[in-house]
Amino acid sequence: MEFETDPAVVARLDRLSEACRAAPREIAPQVQLWKAVAALDRWFFINRGTVEAPKPYAVDAAQGAMLCIFSSAERASGAARTSGLIADGEPAPLFGVPLPEAVDWVLAFARGGVVGVVIDHPVLGAWTPLANLERLRTPDGQG
Repeated sequence: MEFETDPAVVARLDRLSEACRAAPREIAPQVQLWKAVAALDRWFFINRGTVEAPKPYAVDAAQGAMLCIFSSAERASGAARTSGLIADGEPAPLFGVPLPEAVDWVLAFARGGVVGVVIDHPVLGAWTPLANLERLRTPDGQG
């Protein structure tokens, strides 16, 4: 994949995720994390479909089906390996969707029973309901 996320951006997401873990009942750190996720140039996905009909990898959670979005192709490839979707040395079937189009694309999966998204699973694993993604369409998070 020719596009890669700046490592400093991924490191910032890691710091914001740690702040969420340190204060799990506080909303402000979660808002900051998801605003940073929405500020990415694109979201990466592990393709479980075909090139012509991509289908993003999802996981089952207590809340329901969660689409896995990734901040970088490197994180997506690592998740494909650790999840057993590909063997070591095998290329991961990835695709990227630029923002803000990625938000609309992900929201369409609600019709298929998806209830939320999880970022950089299993490294970060923070999740948000699809309903919260509406606010991520604009840079200021005001929907």
